[in-house]
Amino acid sequence: MITEDVLKDIFKPTNLKWRTAITKVEANKLLTRGHLQEELVGNVSFAEMVYLLVKGELPSKNEAKMLESVLVSFCDHGVTPPSTQSARLMASAGSPMHACLAGGLLAFGKNHAGAIERSMKVLQEGINKTRSDMDIDSMAQIMVDYFMKREEKIPGFGHRYHDEDPRAPRLMELAHENECLGRHSELALAIENILFESKGIRMNIDGANAGILSDLGFDWRLGSGIFMIGRLPGIMAHVHEEITRESPFRKVFEMDEIYYDGKEAEF
Repeated sequence: MITEDVLKDIFKPTNLKWRTAITKVEANKLLTRGHLQEELVGNVSFAEMVYLLVKGELPSKNEAKMLESVLVSFCDHGVTPPSTQSARLMASAGSPMHACLAGGLLAFGKNHAGAIERSMKVLQEGINKTRSDMDIDSMAQIMVDYFMKREEKIPGFGHRYHDEDPRAPRLMELAHENECLGRHSELALAIENILFESKGIRMNIDGANAGILSDLGFDWRLGSGIFMIGRLPGIMAHVHEEITRESPFRKVFEMDEIYYDGKEAEF
């Protein structure tokens, strides 16, 4: 017997305009990657939730600890980055918190926070495009030679403030402890050995996290997004500090420090 419900199902429109495999929303029900959200709340960590949303499955205990370490490592770098300065200046101008946070995140670009994606891309292409039987050291040497011939810096190595970024070796240590150190991280370490012997250059946080995130299976195009997740709390703390501890309309220099080199008025 054809019921009213059957008829509704038959004539249901098929030209659906939006497709997603992330979260299904129904009345009084939220299903994310196959998990009821009320069951996730209180049972998974923030890092586990990030992993689930992005990769579609819950991580193992070690993978969750590793991703959490990566996010913590991105938390803050003082007032030195343009993103933090931008957010604090906006706060000083009287912009609301959400605008300051957006301004800070929008300051990320090729020269600030862009290295993580470029480093992930280099490592992933290095592993994917070379012969599977090639040893890591040979692979690293080929890649270093490639950049050296073009007089280009290898993303993920060297730091403008640190001779040795203290976060990088700690992350590699944790990757080893959590059995998350794979071929991408091994390649990053091999590149570091060559660069340190020839130029005294060491791996920075972007190089370390590029290897780790690649070994965790994250696509290189997710790099800056993961960086933003980790850095957002730091930017928020700086915005709040600016509002509560500093005078409004921050002066970054005096009038007599501004050098005008344009045209003078013609009389």
